[in-house]
Amino acid sequence: MKKILIGLAFLASSVFAHTAIMSCFDNGDGTITCEGGFSDGSSASGVKFHILEDGKKTFETKMNEDSEVTFKKPIGSYSAVFDAGEGHQVHVKGSEITE
Repeated sequence: MKKILIGLAFLASSVFAHTAIMSCFDNGDGTITCEGGFSDGSSASGVKFHILEDGKKTFETKMNEDSEVTFKKPIGSYSAVFDAGEGHQVHVKGSEITE
């Protein structure tokens, strides 16, 4: 029984070891830069990224080799979305992005 509990604890910790993270900042020049990654230090290069405005994708790309995306700041409300697959999505509201 003890081996089973240790195995389950290890499995649970490995599930949470790969949490998606993203931070975004206003460059002050009409553009926004978002940096993505994973809690275990893994690169986000090639991970899907998009902008949602009124529930619609208005911009789609992938994180570059530095795990970053820079885009023109939308007018109005929007969300930046880091999309590494089910369970690994991060949404950052435009209203939360500051210089």
